[in-house]
Amino acid sequence: MCTVCGCGEGETRIEGEEPHHDHTHEHAHDHEHRHAHSHHHHGASGDLHYGKGPARAHAPGMDQARMVAIEQDILGKNDQYAAVNRGRFARLGVLALNLVSSPGSGKTTLLTRTLQDLKEEMPLAVIEGDQETSNDADRIRATGVPAIQINTGKGCHLDAHQVGHAVDHLALQEGTVLMIENVGNLVCPAAFDLGEAHKVAILSITEGEDKPIKYPDMFHAADLLLLNKIDLLPHLQFDVARCVEYARRVNPGIQILQVSATTGEGMDQWYRWLRLNREARLVGRAGTSTPTAAEVRT
Repeated sequence: MCTVCGCGEGETRIEGEEPHHDHTHEHAHDHEHRHAHSHHHHGASGDLHYGKGPARAHAPGMDQARMVAIEQDILGKNDQYAAVNRGRFARLGVLALNLVSSPGSGKTTLLTRTLQDLKEEMPLAVIEGDQETSNDADRIRATGVPAIQINTGKGCHLDAHQVGHAVDHLALQEGTVLMIENVGNLVCPAAFDLGEAHKVAILSITEGEDKPIKYPDMFHAADLLLLNKIDLLPHLQFDVARCVEYARRVNPGIQILQVSATTGEGMDQWYRWLRLNREARLVGRAGTSTPTAAEVRT
C-alpha cells in the first residue's frame, strides 16, 4: 500500500493495452508496499487528528525515519517522470492542465462543454482518470476530441508515469490544450505532479463553502478555482463570499471564476483564461504563469 496516500494494489489499465496487476505507482516508483495507516493523536476536544507525524503516516513495525525515506522516494521518482512530461509538453507548446475535484462537482460536464465550444478554435486532447469504467472517456470522445482512458483500479489518483504513458497514445499537435481529468478526490492528487502547467480545481456550490479549508493542500496547489453550478445559487444556502475568503486564506494567489457548465454563465472568462495561457505557452512567454484576474476579465 502506498505510504503517501494509502491507496491499495489493483490493476492499472490504459486503453489499448493488456491490463497488468500493478500498484498504481509501481512502475514509476519501484518502492516497497506496506500496509500503512495515518498517524493520529487525540486533541484536547477528543477529536482524532491524523497525519501529524513527519511522514504523515505510519505502518506497523516501521519507524518514522523509514516512512519519510519511502515517501521521499515515491514522490521523488514521480517528480522525475513529471519533469520528463513537462519538457515534452514544452517542446510541443502543449498546455497541460490537471483538473481536480470531488466526485459530483460537474467536472466532466464542464469539460465536455468546453471541448464542444473550443474544438474548432484550437487542438484539444483529454486523458481521463477513473478507478473503473470508460463512461467519461466515451462522453468526451462523443464531442470528437481524442481521449485516452486510464483506469487506476484501487488507485485514488493519477501519477506522472501513467500520464506520460498515456501521452504516447495521443498524437499531440503543437499548441494542443491537454486536459487531464484526475480521479475524483480532493486529497491524493494534490501531492502528485503530473508535469502540468496548472492545477485547476473545480468546486460545486452543492458541496459547501468550507471545502477549501477542509482540503487545504489541493486548493493551495491550484492556480485556478472554478466555482461551478452557480445557476443553483437561488436554491441553496451557499455563501460565495465566504468560500472565496476561505480559498484565498489557503492560497492568496488563487484565481476564482464563477461558472455554470449547464447554462454557460461565466464560461467566457474560463475560455479567455485558456486562450491566454495557451498563447503564453506558444510564444514562450513564461508558459507556466497565470494571467492576472484583470486580464481574464478584460
